[in-house]
Amino acid sequence: MIAAAFRSWKQARRIRAAEAEILSRRGRGRAHGLPAPLIVSLTSYPPRFARLHLVLRSLLTQSVAADRVVLWLAEGDEQLLPAEVTALPVEIRSCPDWRSYKKIVPTLLAHPDSHIVTADDDVYYGPDWLAGLVAGAGAGVVSHRAHLVALRDGRPEPYSDWQRNLSQPQAGPLVFPTGVGGVLYAPGVFHPDVTDAALFQALAPSADDVWLYWMHRLRGSRPEKIGGRFRITEWPGTQAQNLRSSNLVGDGNDRAVAAMLQHYGWPAP
Repeated sequence: MIAAAFRSWKQARRIRAAEAEILSRRGRGRAHGLPAPLIVSLTSYPPRFARLHLVLRSLLTQSVAADRVVLWLAEGDEQLLPAEVTALPVEIRSCPDWRSYKKIVPTLLAHPDSHIVTADDDVYYGPDWLAGLVAGAGAGVVSHRAHLVALRDGRPEPYSDWQRNLSQPQAGPLVFPTGVGGVLYAPGVFHPDVTDAALFQALAPSADDVWLYWMHRLRGSRPEKIGGRFRITEWPGTQAQNLRSSNLVGDGNDRAVAAMLQHYGWPAP
């Protein structure tokens, strides 16, 4: 009980520090210098709207500035946004309710020639988060957080056997970016099927990380994980429904991997 109370106290202290750090930021970041537009893209839904303004503020006040920050919502949800969100200089747009896929598929359809950085709506992002991704953009696919796919006889082992949350920079075909840390995708890195809603809803309905990995690996990507182990700081009250937990504790990712293998096979190294 004492250990649990101590962990709760430490988490509350981290949250207070993260909120204070975001609110202390001033001014617009420097130009990104990439050869194509840079878009930060995310989605959300009403149970997370109370803390969404903090996430958006953290994305709008990066040391390197995106050309636009786009928030995609299911139709009708925009009417439920609090004033703290609607007052921010964020593009708020509606799209079909593709669950977590809302954070990237609509942006890919609308801006296929842009660098797209995905972010989650429940996580603290530090001031240099975007700068790190931009610095590694030459890799085509770059992330702050990634796993390493474990293989046996040329096929993926169960998701629970993969090397989790890599602690060192690494690049190669087995580096599996995870969206919670943010991922930058350069123009042209994806297989054409990436925006096929019928396919991703059938093969990986709750495992967008698996779908996106296959889609860029089919185009020969060598994803790069940058920096050390990424620490996830989640805003309180945002975890009632969490796909990360269900995919990890349950078999969501394994089912998606099996479906992708059956449909596409294992991408060549």
